Amino acid sequence: MKHLRLLRYVDEVARTGSIRKAAERLNLTASALNRRVQDIEDDLGTQIFERLPRGVRLNAAGELLIRHIRSQLADMNRVRSQIEDLSGFRRGTVSIACSQALAYELLPITIADYRREFPLVEFDVQVRDHTDALRALGAFEVDLALVFRPSVMADFQVLASAEQRVVAIMAADHPLAAAASVRLRDCATFSLALPDRSYGGRQLLDEATARSSFRFEAVVESNSFEFLRNYVRFEQAITFQIEIGAPATLRDRHGLVARPVDLRDIQPARLAMGQLRGRALPVAAAKFAEQLGRRLVSPPPAATSEP
Repeated sequence: MKHLRLLRYVDEVARTGSIRKAAERLNLTASALNRRVQDIEDDLGTQIFERLPRGVRLNAAGELLIRHIRSQLADMNRVRSQIEDLSGFRRGTVSIACSQALAYELLPITIADYRREFPLVEFDVQVRDHTDALRALGAFEVDLALVFRPSVMADFQVLASAEQRVVAIMAADHPLAAAASVRLRDCATFSLALPDRSYGGRQLLDEATARSSFRFEAVVESNSFEFLRNYVRFEQAITFQIEIGAPATLRDRHGLVARPVDLRDIQPARLAMGQLRGRALPVAAAKFAEQLGRRLVSPPPAATSEP
């Protein structure tokens, strides 16, 4: 399938932004790869890359072509997966873009369970914010995206979803740890370690405090939930997460507990798993999506039991 090889060449150049770097990854010489790209441009009758002093960049024609190329490559991967499935094998790679909340426990457990049954399936998991996850889905970079409070996107087909509460995470000996749930005004009297504003949970917090007479002042702000969870172990501080990212094992692993934010302050919001609308997923990705969807609807309990 020589034509597919040429499509992969263009895709690699587009991803790296450099003919030299792409050639190294493809095990070609830069001059040979450049000739391949020029042959494609000659066939199309137009350039698809702008030549820059330090690389190349897709032009408008190239943007149109690369979407077609990635669609073709994704379809071929699906067909190959189906052929292998007919032969009795479960092979392929499942690519996923997800928020950090899913990366802590839910996805590792679900992937490990799946691979026990289908050990020849590999996974590519990319932790991204929801905007970038949806962009990757639309660019055929991933098969599935799991996002909290997904923005409106006509091409995002929801396969499974679950309502998620925001929880406050703190050390087990924190003064608020004894409460069944917490009010945001009480949290505001303590040091706060907050996720940055690109995350849906932080946006819910900001919306809630904007309606209130108090304000949240972060002593620490980060795009890493792992850092924030670790930070509150060493100061009498509070951080926030959606409940699926705060499993009951938090206490056993880190001496932390999670308490739901009172519903009078923040209502639950939707966590959704989806695919690109109209795309037929590879067999391995479709089977995994079914399994993950079941677990997403019935996840393990959050760490909200009494200390």
